[in-house]
Amino acid sequence: MRLAAVDGRSCLVVAGGVVDLASHGFPDEPMACLARWGELAAWAAATEPAATAPLVEARLTCPVPRPTQVFAIGLNYRAHAEETGAEVPSVPLTFTKFPSCLAGPRDDIPLVPGSVDWEVELVLVVGAGCTVGQDVSERQLQRAGRPPQFSLAKSHRGFGPIGPWVTDEADPRDLAISCALNGEVVQASRTSDMVFGPDELLAHLGGVCDLRPGDLVFTGTPSGVGMGRTPPRWLQPGDVLVSTIEHIGTMVNRCR
Repeated sequence: MRLAAVDGRSCLVVAGGVVDLASHGFPDEPMACLARWGELAAWAAATEPAATAPLVEARLTCPVPRPTQVFAIGLNYRAHAEETGAEVPSVPLTFTKFPSCLAGPRDDIPLVPGSVDWEVELVLVVGAGCTVGQDVSERQLQRAGRPPQFSLAKSHRGFGPIGPWVTDEADPRDLAISCALNGEVVQASRTSDMVFGPDELLAHLGGVCDLRPGDLVFTGTPSGVGMGRTPPRWLQPGDVLVSTIEHIGTMVNRCR
């Protein structure tokens, strides 16, 4: 099943287009549908609803617009730890992206002063499935202070695009993951290269926090970020990021 938001309304993505869920008695608000994921999946499997409108990707909005919690994991691919000169963590390095940073799969990324970097990531959606994400990061603020604090530097407006939809059709443990910048592939790996896999991350976080339907977990990024290059490479106005995860989908975000 694939749950999307079209102009903010809950829709299923099916062969030939989308199904508006409000017309079938489900909430038109995506968070309410995520909370009823099991019921919705059973209904979709039993009825196999036909598309009621074409899928217009430009109208896709953030499929998880108001999660109560957004977790993020740092240095969760060994090659990424190596390119940053850091040790591979022995426990998940956890921080947060504040929910106000979330955006949709076709939204622009508003750049801010400093050194803005890209990080394609598999994002787990608690109680539902997974989606594609970009953990956009401003590196100067991220590394300011001792010890540094990650959360604010990664939570500027628009710094958390996710999408194109939430799906339970993909096994998150081994998927091809990539990011292209202006047509050049800058990141390419597999989620099986994570230090801590999806099940370990959910168990670790759930052992401390009350995980709720629709909460998000950004699971870390593979190597190939701008900070790890010589010289470093930062996002510029007009740059286009294409973020893809096998069996999930693709986001296209322009920087402005």
